[in-house]
Amino acid sequence: MKKNLRHLTLVMSVYNKSDVHPSTFILIGIPGLEAAHMWISIPFCTVYILALVGNCSLLFIIKTDSSLHEPMYLFLCMLAVADLVVCTTAVPKLLSLFWFHDREISFEACLTQIFLIHSCSTMESGFFLAMAFDRYVAICNPLRHSAILTHTVTGRIGLAVVLRGIALLSPHPFLLNWLPYCKTNIISHTYCEFMALIKIACAETRFRRVYSLVVAFLTGGVDFILIICSYVLILNTVFHLPSKDARLKTLGTCGSHVCVILVSYTPAFFSFLTHRFGHKVTPPVHIFVANIYLLVPPMVNPIIYGVRTKNIRNRFLKVFRFAKFTN
Repeated sequence: MKKNLRHLTLVMSVYNKSDVHPSTFILIGIPGLEAAHMWISIPFCTVYILALVGNCSLLFIIKTDSSLHEPMYLFLCMLAVADLVVCTTAVPKLLSLFWFHDREISFEACLTQIFLIHSCSTMESGFFLAMAFDRYVAICNPLRHSAILTHTVTGRIGLAVVLRGIALLSPHPFLLNWLPYCKTNIISHTYCEFMALIKIACAETRFRRVYSLVVAFLTGGVDFILIICSYVLILNTVFHLPSKDARLKTLGTCGSHVCVILVSYTPAFFSFLTHRFGHKVTPPVHIFVANIYLLVPPMVNPIIYGVRTKNIRNRFLKVFRFAKFTN
């Protein structure tokens, strides 16, 4: 009888440990730097405000200026919306954690945060590819640019990018929801991330890791390869132009796009690789890079296009002067 009771207790104990589904997770922030959270929040908050102002201004300028209703700027609007969703999904909770020590996040909110951040990041990559396609058509086949990239085609490309992000990233919350979390409910990060939850699960996660890698390759990896291919074709066309001035002027139209790609892909690839393979990278370094990926590109993208694009710059200065005059 005692033996049977002991066996039943052991079975129940194993069951309880393997079927834990916490109602909340605890976000640590940046491990080892808890005392500096208040100071770290200052640049984070500043960058977030600049990202909000910059992207909203960009959307307003492009919407109100009919001369900017071209494929490149329409894709830029789509990128701005994705940027706003990504940083707004993560930063308010991050600031709440830093300022008010509000570490708890519900299980459902955590999964929602993961879906929005990862799916919109995937959409950003798709919009970069769409912008590269626009540059390819504009430079390699300029006479047919307006015929190929009509507003209808531009809208369909944007919709395809959005649907791809939703379709490929929708399984992520379900894959995480089905996992037991019997080790801990503490997440050593400033926001919920797919791999952060995978690491605290107490079940076999190989399939989920593989799926995450496949999705990352099919989105960011393939997009990056296609962007490189488009620029190889662009450079081939540019180098066949008759004069140096023509070559420089043509390459100048790609400068903003190349800059935002470098700003976005560099921390994204570093964060992705260190989370999966960089076991020797300290957690604070990884978390800083992950936050840079969420905050810096949304702030920098409007600045790059605002400074380098004459129409956007002039329109912004005109709006600024009008606002200053009315005050």
